[in-house]
Amino acid sequence: MLKQRLLTAIILIPLIVWILSLSTQIVAYVFMSIVVLGAWEWAGLSGIKRNLYALVLALVLLMLYWFWQQQSTTSVLSMSIYILLLAAGCLWWLLALYWVLRYQQGQSLVPTSPIIKALLGFFILLPAWMALLILHKEYGWHSVVFLLVLIWAADSGAYFAGRRWGARKLADKISPGKTWEGVAGALVMSLIISLAYALSMPLITSFFLFMLLCLLTVLASILGDLLESLFKRQMNIKDSGQILPGHGGILDRIDSLTSAAPIFVTGLILLGTLF
Repeated sequence: MLKQRLLTAIILIPLIVWILSLSTQIVAYVFMSIVVLGAWEWAGLSGIKRNLYALVLALVLLMLYWFWQQQSTTSVLSMSIYILLLAAGCLWWLLALYWVLRYQQGQSLVPTSPIIKALLGFFILLPAWMALLILHKEYGWHSVVFLLVLIWAADSGAYFAGRRWGARKLADKISPGKTWEGVAGALVMSLIISLAYALSMPLITSFFLFMLLCLLTVLASILGDLLESLFKRQMNIKDSGQILPGHGGILDRIDSLTSAAPIFVTGLILLGTLF
């Protein structure tokens, strides 16, 4: 399993970095394809027809991108529809945090209706797609690489710290393997990565707040992972799919990103507005 994970990562990481170095238009369609695959898997978690759900979400993505192209001469940050979409994503993750906390306390508020869960998929996938496009267009492809590295490093830090020192369970009713020591490892790794990035980017005007934003982004990524685990536990399945050998499905790889991206980009926008 570990060899499969490493081999998949060795193949995917250079490919992802190369794709991100291309134009925002190409990146938009690549991300769109990934999100549609994620939607197909989310339909399986929701208990609805996969093909129909993926098709509907693809049409919504194309409509959003068409509007994006019509406003190509305008800064994305001035388009209220995209700002509202990011805000909706951030508010959704606050609700998700409440659900996760209550589930861990023994009271499940997570809906069981396939229709409601299908609608939730839009709040999970669309703001993340929009956030990554804004990040790529407004802040540069290296910013997307930084976000991905930040999440991957935090995930690795959590894994190794959890294996070495893990004792206190983070949310045993949702994901028994996660520990508070793993969270600490994730935060330490995120501090190292964000510190290195901030020191190399003199345009960052508020160093301390940027570091705080990166810590909040990592905490949000952990929440995204927990939420997907919660839905998988509800459906009594281990992985969302088998498309990536050793890694499970697309959702298993982007669950952290779906929560981290809207938080990170919204934070960058606020930092740019306030400072």
